[in-house]
Amino acid sequence: MTSEKTNATAKTKIILAVVLILIIVGGFFGLKFYKVYFAPNVTEKEKFLYIRTGDNLENLVAEIKKKDILTDLNSFSEAAAKMDLTDRIKPGRYKLSKGMNNRSLINKIKSGNQDPVKLKFQNIRRKEEFAGYLAKNLESDSLAFIHVLDSAALVEKYGFNTDNIYTMFIPNTYDMYWNTAPVEFFDKMQKEYVKFWNPERKKKAEALKMTPIQVTILASIVDGEAIFDKEMPIIAGLYINRLNKGILLQADPTVIFANGDFTVKRVTGALLRVDSKYNTYKYAGLPPGPVMMPSINAIDAVLNKENNDYLYMCAKDDFSGYHNFAVTKEQHEINAKKYRDALNKRNIFR
Repeated sequence: MTSEKTNATAKTKIILAVVLILIIVGGFFGLKFYKVYFAPNVTEKEKFLYIRTGDNLENLVAEIKKKDILTDLNSFSEAAAKMDLTDRIKPGRYKLSKGMNNRSLINKIKSGNQDPVKLKFQNIRRKEEFAGYLAKNLESDSLAFIHVLDSAALVEKYGFNTDNIYTMFIPNTYDMYWNTAPVEFFDKMQKEYVKFWNPERKKKAEALKMTPIQVTILASIVDGEAIFDKEMPIIAGLYINRLNKGILLQADPTVIFANGDFTVKRVTGALLRVDSKYNTYKYAGLPPGPVMMPSINAIDAVLNKENNDYLYMCAKDDFSGYHNFAVTKEQHEINAKKYRDALNKRNIFR
């Protein structure tokens, strides 16, 4: 009886020992499993993880290490291997949140569930500046965007040339994936252009005997002249009067653009003599392209231009930003003299 009791006790101890070992082993692997997949691991050092097109797992791990994105890089590498991340890395811009675990991050990368960039552009003067802006916000460099902008064959398929392609970009705020390629970006912008130039806007352009491209080029000049939006339809009406009468536009923004010096406050002398198709003091009609990316308000101001008889305009001598408008050259000379005198008084000579 005693022997049986002793044996039972021994068996119980063995069972308890085995259970304890199983608990310890299970706890160890459970803790390891939790650490690899579910433990908080993302730091707050970076808001986004950027994965470039063509990056492999080695590149990705190197970027994570360089930016100190994870607390435990080893656990991430182990999870990545077990979750087959190696062959399923999708480039993009991925938003990070403090405490995100490896599993969530890896699933986000594998699914390509990236967070779009908000692009907001308006009044950018030159194509080079625009390409620079895009390069700061998207994966491709500025040269890649310039290559498309300057490619006659590529822009021709959109219905533009290398001088007026800039009119295709309608200033607004757009959601765009960071790894959007230049040609994909231009395709998206062309669709937005078609959407913007709806039948109503096209009809208004036709009534002015202008194409959407011509309207946008004129809008860029109007935008360059007007500080206040409420003056835009007046200025648009004035320039259209000059175009219809075959009078040189003599628009200062075009001369400033032709000279490439945007610090100029007074257009005189050598600036007016620059030999450029953008110099509307020398060449009749509209310049070959826009002098800036005009706002939607400026485009609509041209389409809804004021019906007036003005042919001349001059900034007011009180430097309020508003203009004096005139029908006759005589009245314009009076206004212009007041403004010149005000500039001289303030020692503004260029």
